[in-house]
Amino acid sequence: MQAINQLGTNLSTRFVKSGLIAFLTITSLTYQSAFAQAWPNRTIKIVVPFGPGGANDLVARAAAEGMSKELGQSVVIENKPGAGATLGADFVAKAAPDGYTFLVAAAGLVTNSLIKSKMPYKDSDLTPIGMIAVSPSVIVVAADSPIKNLKDLFEASKKGQGLNFSTAGTGSTPHFVAEMLKISGGGKFDIIPYKSGSEGMVAVVGHQTDATSEASVVVIPQILGNKLRPIASTWNTRISALKDVPTAKELGYPNIFIGHWAGLLAPAGTPVEVLDKMNDALNKALKRPEIKDRLIAQGIEPIGGNRASFVKFIDEERARLSAIVKATNMKED
Repeated sequence: MQAINQLGTNLSTRFVKSGLIAFLTITSLTYQSAFAQAWPNRTIKIVVPFGPGGANDLVARAAAEGMSKELGQSVVIENKPGAGATLGADFVAKAAPDGYTFLVAAAGLVTNSLIKSKMPYKDSDLTPIGMIAVSPSVIVVAADSPIKNLKDLFEASKKGQGLNFSTAGTGSTPHFVAEMLKISGGGKFDIIPYKSGSEGMVAVVGHQTDATSEASVVVIPQILGNKLRPIASTWNTRISALKDVPTAKELGYPNIFIGHWAGLLAPAGTPVEVLDKMNDALNKALKRPEIKDRLIAQGIEPIGGNRASFVKFIDEERARLSAIVKATNMKED
């Protein structure tokens, strides 16, 4: 009899626990749904982990303008540069997942954890929302350089001491382009790190280095000013504002592939409904003629897409670039 009573007590306890769990789950889902329906009811902040005026900052501001119109709330940009973009990313990773703090990240989101010995946050602390745009890398030389095309670049890299290639520092997109050139062409490229891509570009204009690769939005003014010569872009399609410049893939080098992309992320734990609404607002913003046309004119290609496609892109980039890091023994400065 005692055993039967104990069994009844256990079943009763389990029933109460199951009911409590179900109640809490329903309550949580109801709260999240109500929260998402009311969101947004105040200003949304987007953190850019770089200084004003760069490719990601320009993309973020254009997207914020369009999204503000779609969401009916102010969307403001806050620049938090430093530590190879980890300062701003860490701020967002540790922010409340309430749908009011977001991050516009770049390739460093993938590469920093590959080359840095310590990271202040985990990759899983940030949730991808959507790709915004890409400013494809353009391999450039001085306008008066004897190098006319990618074939000339590879041939010159195999002569004498090879070529000096300026970058924006270890792990930067130009650095990855230089390593891809080494792997694909087999020549000698002496990597010269600068504090920024703009400084590396100026070094080419001033003949301190032979070549570099930088975001299209950065190099186009110098190309139009006849100070730089573009010899190839490193994205999978031609740049709308530089239609005469072939891609490395077209020239037979599909593994020279990387771009200065910008994507929107949120702190992990942000309600799914908010993530979906933010993705929808982003895609609608990128289709606005005043936003789309402005970006394209600057050499930036609007991308958009759903959350799953952005997650897939990040995973593929991490796997692809990890192999390059290992092959070249790339480490932080």
